[in-house]
Amino acid sequence: MGWLAPCGGGLALLVVVLVAAAIGIYNRLVTLRNRVENAWAQIDVQLRLRYDLIPNLVETVKAYAAHEKETFEQVIAARSSAMSAQSVAEHSEAENALTGTLKSLFALAENYPDLKANQNFLMLQEELSGIEAKIAYARQFYNDSVMTYNTSQQTFPSNVVAGMFGHTPRDYFEIEEAVKEPVKVQF
Repeated sequence: MGWLAPCGGGLALLVVVLVAAAIGIYNRLVTLRNRVENAWAQIDVQLRLRYDLIPNLVETVKAYAAHEKETFEQVIAARSSAMSAQSVAEHSEAENALTGTLKSLFALAENYPDLKANQNFLMLQEELSGIEAKIAYARQFYNDSVMTYNTSQQTFPSNVVAGMFGHTPRDYFEIEEAVKEPVKVQF
């Protein structure tokens, strides 16, 4: 019976080590999940800046091309859809549509030389170009964070802890092939 005592102590040590490992894994998953949420918040900030800029851009173009009502309505509808998107997948779809309508707006501006020379329009173009670059960077950072989180919560032994605490994979923020090129704002 004396030989059971060392086994009992060894078993207790094993349990302590397993619990400590599970706590460490859980904390890492929480940290990675929070990094993903923070990365999404950074995208959201840039998207809000973009949404705020669009009405000014549309109004500037309207002053020169008042008869192009359909294009303006499409841009405003796409902006509204993007602003009301809830999930990452909905945002991806709405942002694809918005980028397409912005391309139409800038293509329309090609027909109005006075508009292309307007200082306000040029300033809005430059601001949008900067925002687009920040969105691209934020999207890359978000997708990198999602990859790290998804990989961590899907690999052993993290997947065991992730399953116990409801960690599930996150969606990437993707754009369609047709709109992968940045919005052209140079004339």
